[in-house]
Amino acid sequence: MNNGTSVQTVQFTQQEIKEEAERLFSKLSHLDWTMDICLVYAPITLEINRLKKEKNAILLAHSYQTPDIVYGIADFVGDSYGLSKKAQETSSDVILFSGVVFMAETAKIINPTKTVLVPARDAGCSLSDSITGEDVKKLKARHPNAPVICYVNTSAEVKAESDICCTSANALKIVQSLPDKEIIFIPDQFMAQNIAKLTDKKIISWDGYCIVHKDFTGERVDEFRKAYPDLKILAHTECSPSVIDKVDLAGGTEDMVKYVKASDSKKFMLITECGLADRMRVEHSDKEFIGMCNLCPYMKKNNLLNILQALKNPKPEQIVTIPEETRKRAERSLQRMFELTSN
Repeated sequence: MNNGTSVQTVQFTQQEIKEEAERLFSKLSHLDWTMDICLVYAPITLEINRLKKEKNAILLAHSYQTPDIVYGIADFVGDSYGLSKKAQETSSDVILFSGVVFMAETAKIINPTKTVLVPARDAGCSLSDSITGEDVKKLKARHPNAPVICYVNTSAEVKAESDICCTSANALKIVQSLPDKEIIFIPDQFMAQNIAKLTDKKIISWDGYCIVHKDFTGERVDEFRKAYPDLKILAHTECSPSVIDKVDLAGGTEDMVKYVKASDSKKFMLITECGLADRMRVEHSDKEFIGMCNLCPYMKKNNLLNILQALKNPKPEQIVTIPEETRKRAERSLQRMFELTSN
């Protein structure tokens, strides 16, 4: 937990620390955390939870976050779409987004009067970083009759240049909802390829990819199928078609969560970031999760110490700001997504 950030914590009684450690241990023991480790983390989670109440703050955490964040301090855990909805609905004065920067920007876009914090400003995203607003303008100039659908893993300026936003959970629905026969889909090339196979529309893609998902292969899926014949394999749609064509479910993280919950199967492989498998091991301890996952270096930049520091005394770079004209235009693309997926 030592990342070079020093944060002075308040004093709690031994009983308070013991009870908090027991609460953490009840979840994290499924991931082989010991009570001794939970006792070390307990004063930090106690103070973060105290500060949230004091500042009327809500903490939204993506499923790829570390388990001490997910089960120690998060108010809501989910995928980009679910967390965006929570951000839209919250009455809290402060939104702390434990994820990556584009997620915090999304929360600010739809909550312009609230304070939105991101613990690690360098928690970027390979997809978001692959495209700029200027890139989108050039694409539109080359294809003037094609609307632009941008994946939520994009910056505010890219959302501002797009007609409608989407997430992995609703991308195909959004594509199919538009009357146009030709659509620009940015920036994930693999998701665009996967969608193109399911629609008769012409999909114009970009060359972005997720560093977590790009290296999974269909050959590795075949190897696991052979080794575990009863294995249910679920993959994120940011994976290549060579993977998606061979799995039992292709979707976003919450699609995987729902599948595992509803399934009678006992053995799963989640082809995505490792944090989701950790979450499932806690929430479905009666089921087995076979590994083929990668860590996201950006998601893991958030930790209890920089979250605590951001809540106590945020640095200027931890406070999300967006130029108002950009924010308004980006909000339109998000609100159109919410309207199309509300039913």
